Amino acid sequence: MSDNFRELLETFDNQFPQRDYEIEIVCPEFTSVCPKTGQPDFGVLTFSYTPEAKCVELKSLKMYLQQFRNEGIFYENVTNRILDDLVAVLAPRRMKLVAAFSARGGITTNITVTHEADR
Repeated sequence: MSDNFRELLETFDNQFPQRDYEIEIVCPEFTSVCPKTGQPDFGVLTFSYTPEAKCVELKSLKMYLQQFRNEGIFYENVTNRILDDLVAVLAPRRMKLVAAFSARGGITTNITVTHEADR
């Protein structure tokens, strides 16, 4: 898998760095590929974060997430990879990503990963 996906993420300055506030972003059309079967995986990604100095620019987030459309990657791996990339770029105070994957074979899977900055 390419390590260059992170380079697609753009940021802008948080205009209220003195205040704790939460940004929630819902991406209802996330797609990746099962590395075992080659079948597409569909999910809803919900990001919640408290910014420090930077916020993510949404078009760049969309372009970043689209890079996973053809990547063979397990649910757990893609969820952790996305969180790691966003934390590396944004350095938020806290961040939570919930990846709710659609049913396949009668089974749904939700993966939740979190980050809490040291203060």
